[in-house]
Amino acid sequence: METNLAVLIDGDNIPSANVKEMMEEIAKYGNPTIKRIYGDWTKPHLAKWKNVLLENAINPIQQYGYTQGKNATDSAMIIDAMDILYADKVDGFCLVSSDSDFTRLATRLREASKKVIGIGEKKTPEPFIVACDKFIYIEILKQKEADNNGKEKSSKKSDVDKITPKVIKLISSTISDVADEDGWAFLGDVGGLLQKKQPNFDSRNYGFQKLTPMISSIDKFEIESRENQKGKFKLIYVRNKEKN
Repeated sequence: METNLAVLIDGDNIPSANVKEMMEEIAKYGNPTIKRIYGDWTKPHLAKWKNVLLENAINPIQQYGYTQGKNATDSAMIIDAMDILYADKVDGFCLVSSDSDFTRLATRLREASKKVIGIGEKKTPEPFIVACDKFIYIEILKQKEADNNGKEKSSKKSDVDKITPKVIKLISSTISDVADEDGWAFLGDVGGLLQKKQPNFDSRNYGFQKLTPMISSIDKFEIESRENQKGKFKLIYVRNKEKN
């Protein structure tokens, strides 16, 4: 059964570029049956969104800023999210924003057993990131757009994160957590637990489209490919290399 998702976008806090790539990414996790974007559409800075909304069938929700200094868009988005939650027509939510104001909303939705996917820029505060089941950086989608256009992938330090000793330690401890007596762990289980430990963990942050090549690039791990009993595809297992 397909997962139905409500996609709620903070138009005041997210750039209009890469929306197509964003919707393609969301489609990996479910069917976006509700697609809404919130903002004051009388303001010039939101004009770039208009064509994008038509192309992606996103419903604009008008929200005037009644009081200077207060973000009415956030309030409207939160109220709508709770209305959708109580209607119980979706299995999960995709909250598109880099604003920490949605931290409590993400927590509340997960308390109601709804899956919460966050999408935002790398400047997104940590509390909002960890409140989601999964958090995806928009910068990743920008890299995808460059690849699709046949351009050379950007190698700027700001685009790709370095694999630090802290990241290696996280992967190593996660392998140990799910490994069998011989130290081997099914890579699918490793990836799932990494996501639970750190919602913004994504091999694409480090320049790899998949977790397998990322782990293969690190000399601290061994990888083994095993035949599946059904014979359709091979299963990938990984373990920590023994220290000499």
